[in-house]
Amino acid sequence: MSLSRRHLLWAGLAAAGLAGCVRTPTPRPTPQEPTMTTTPSTPTPSAGDDSGHSQEPETRDQAQLDQAQLDQALRKAAWDDDVKAARRLIRDGADVNAKDDTEQSAYLIATSEGHLELLRLCLAHGAEVDDLDSWRGTGLIRAAERGHGLVVGALLQARIDRDHVNRIGYQAIHEAVWLGRDTETYHDTVRILVAGGVELDRRSVTEGLTPLAMARSKGYAGIEAILRTAQATAEPSDPDAALLEAARAGDADRAASALRAGADLEARDSRGRTPLLLAAAADHLAVARLLLALGASVNAVDDQADTPVLVTGVSGSAAMLELMMVHGPDFTILNRFGGTALIPASERGHVDFVRFAVTTGIDIDHVNDLGWTALLEAVILGDGGKRHQQVVTILLDHGADRSIADRNGQTALQHAQASGYRRITALLES
Repeated sequence: MSLSRRHLLWAGLAAAGLAGCVRTPTPRPTPQEPTMTTTPSTPTPSAGDDSGHSQEPETRDQAQLDQAQLDQALRKAAWDDDVKAARRLIRDGADVNAKDDTEQSAYLIATSEGHLELLRLCLAHGAEVDDLDSWRGTGLIRAAERGHGLVVGALLQARIDRDHVNRIGYQAIHEAVWLGRDTETYHDTVRILVAGGVELDRRSVTEGLTPLAMARSKGYAGIEAILRTAQATAEPSDPDAALLEAARAGDADRAASALRAGADLEARDSRGRTPLLLAAAADHLAVARLLLALGASVNAVDDQADTPVLVTGVSGSAAMLELMMVHGPDFTILNRFGGTALIPASERGHVDFVRFAVTTGIDIDHVNDLGWTALLEAVILGDGGKRHQQVVTILLDHGADRSIADRNGQTALQHAQASGYRRITALLES
């Protein structure tokens, strides 16, 4: 919970006579770069040493000091979201659970600051997922209050206590509503919590309100609609079918309810398409954000050799591809024509998609089963107009090999000349 808003809340509690149960928050310290020293190895007694002491007190004190410095450096790296430094410090022995005097650890910092990659690193190195901060709150409560949906999803997948009540009587869902905003960021966060199965009927200690009543009190129509759907919708007889239909229709609220009812994130329709693939094909971003936050695979292949990533090249949604970038897209998976997402996007003149895709690591010169690269398809199957001119420019600016020829030995330049595409010809000749 951000400091200013916690102070306001504390003041309200004081006026209500409840301040005695709340500790005044300590301002977040500005971490200082510690002086690092090399951690000494533990001395091993010699064969003739029968003293029974393997380590002198002074050496033990130095080891403790060095450990404290490592842990302090890790917390600083966490505040800075310096994953590279954090990884090195953890390798050197820093503890992701070690706290300072304000009850902050690298793990808890990652949750409140929304540092997803750092959080994953901490979870992989023994983070105590249910650890508590100075407000006796979990990382889930911290992340929910700030609207960090991806972090909320990662913590739910890590089996955090989703209904823990903190010192002031709030659960994560209470903080997301009462201390959040009626914005897309918080809509996503509330949907993820709903889909994750959190309690929706417990009243907060201070206000005595359920999450739905909180949303109504705040005038948050969007959050209220999400919670009403979750509580008013009858549990479907076939949650998987309900999820697939919600994904196809772009109904993120009903998708959250279906997941809450037990739907499989990787359910398949009659053509082997997952909910995420259906959402990606139709560019339903809100549904995709929900599914991705809870761990849906961006690499699931359907009966037509499509994946959620590959279909973005057809739809041309750079926003959808960008969503998938933090979830491990495998660009070596190819469509039924042996191509990447960049090739159909170039053929169709999806300028914004191409502009983003060339920065992702997709092989810009990949040759599909037809013998064509993205550059060749932009010329051969394009119309030579402004959009395809822009596509060709972007590809060339990012190092596309203009010398690659098709199966008949014709280069992109020769195709442009044959089609009378003067502007593209000039681009390829420059």
